[in-house]
Amino acid sequence: MASSTMAAGAAQSYRYTRPSGLDEGLLGLSTSGGTTSSGPQAHPHFFSGVLTRPAAAAAGLLALADVAQTRYFQPRPTSFRDPVVTCNGDRIRMESFSACGGVYARLDVLEAALDGEVHERGTTNVDVNGPLREALARVGGSDPLHLAVGAGEMAVTTMDGAVVEKKVPLPDRWLRGFAEVQVITAGFDPRGELGGPDAVRFLRSLPRGGRGPLWVVPAGRTLRVAARPSPGAVCLAGPDRLRTLLPLLRFAKALRVYGPPVAGGSGPVSSVWELELPGMRYVLTLSPQHSRGFSGEGAVLDAVSTDEAAGDADLLGALLSFEPRVEPGLLAERSGLPLARTKAALVQLGTSGRVGFDTAEAAYFHRELPYDPARVADLNPRLRSARALVAEGAVRFTAEDAAVVVGNGGERQVRFDGDRATCTCPWWYDHRGERGPCKHVLAARIVRRETSAEAAR
Repeated sequence: MASSTMAAGAAQSYRYTRPSGLDEGLLGLSTSGGTTSSGPQAHPHFFSGVLTRPAAAAAGLLALADVAQTRYFQPRPTSFRDPVVTCNGDRIRMESFSACGGVYARLDVLEAALDGEVHERGTTNVDVNGPLREALARVGGSDPLHLAVGAGEMAVTTMDGAVVEKKVPLPDRWLRGFAEVQVITAGFDPRGELGGPDAVRFLRSLPRGGRGPLWVVPAGRTLRVAARPSPGAVCLAGPDRLRTLLPLLRFAKALRVYGPPVAGGSGPVSSVWELELPGMRYVLTLSPQHSRGFSGEGAVLDAVSTDEAAGDADLLGALLSFEPRVEPGLLAERSGLPLARTKAALVQLGTSGRVGFDTAEAAYFHRELPYDPARVADLNPRLRSARALVAEGAVRFTAEDAAVVVGNGGERQVRFDGDRATCTCPWWYDHRGERGPCKHVLAARIVRRETSAEAAR
């Protein structure tokens, strides 16, 4: 019987009942379970059909595979990593992270580039290795590209034959990264757009080899690179991390960039770079610095440290059905929850990886990552440390907005100013809240919420 198990340190592994095969023109895929709109299935089949833009689709998938194989910080050889694939009905989304965890890539194959049958909606992860890459590299503009997506493997069939790929374990760093990216990018706005020819000129003009953060500012019909931030600018930390876009430029229709609000004295922040292809979008999200992976950003820590929205998230999660766009208003109506609570619950769902965020449509989308969502909290060492401080009784409030937290490093002073908090620990002085709260702030917030809840009873 097919099964999936969670290895102790790290990953999800799978067993298959039989190998995949090609018999008299019929490609049979062996699967090991998956999550679909109709519930868990032992051998689901998500999609079979033709990609109508074969060369662009093949190049996009190769770019996705290149990111998954690349370690941008301290480069060294690494193994292939497995993209996560979600069939949302009218589109197929393929997601991956770089080996260093600092670059998130997604290829959205939209309805205009798909011609086939959707058997189910759902999520799986797939392996992309050497033989598949070689097959994709030979796909030309007129070659038919047939795609079949099952729960445990993805097959791409060209005129040269068939290549079938199987699942491999999903790294813990990716698990945390999926949760962090959607929380961070949900607050981004469009900052600039270039047409195809201007996008090609801009991307080819970027400096090579620099690792420090640069800033990109809209300037007429193009984008200008600057050394310092200014209002409306977008951070570009490590221009070499955009090089995966270069092989796609021959298909480019537009380039769009997204980022958070910045001011003259802002520090480095994440950014989203979206290349529009015929019937597709290829998206890169960059961490704030070349040396920083998304798994350590800490954007989810406040949400996963509280149970306030957990019940609402469970309710909304049961109403999701792999929609390509999750509409908060419609969810609020269906669930009976106020709109504000619905939006808070969507954030909670994002921290467990159950929804992603699409900056192009400014909307969440439903996916179910192939791992236990509860592990996101367990994989965050700051949250584990904060809960340990609470259990030890190390938090003492000296005023409504001030607390003392006692740990191995001595006493730390935590002060609250509305939703913001500061601490006297070295972590706070190093990062000033830019990488999420420290363990002392987290512990104080947990105690303050528990105290408020007890007082309200």
